[in-house]
Amino acid sequence: MQSFGTSKEFIKGDDIEWEVVGEGIKRKILAYDDRVMLVNVHFEKGGVGTLHEHYHTQVTYVSSGKFDVTINGVTQTLKEGDSFYIPPHAIHGVVCLESGLLTDVFSPIREDFMQP
Repeated sequence: MQSFGTSKEFIKGDDIEWEVVGEGIKRKILAYDDRVMLVNVHFEKGGVGTLHEHYHTQVTYVSSGKFDVTINGVTQTLKEGDSFYIPPHAIHGVVCLESGLLTDVFSPIREDFMQP
């Protein structure tokens, strides 16, 4: 695995630009090293995180908004204050019902997010 070093020890969200990653979806990569990564993902209402899978473990906190979250064919509606766990290789995705922010933690780092 390629090494990406580490983020700064103190990260101010206002200092990081949003990266548009899809229609109505943008993200900020926050803290990371090769073993763990913290990412904020903002969704506009109707934004879709299409079904996909990856070998990383993922935990996500619903910081704001409302989402239909699907993991391995099971869908639940989650809102601010809720969270979910995605094991490696689980098929998962989200549909944003009310504009909001998801805070994702990945282990190990998402190498694909670090590519220019």
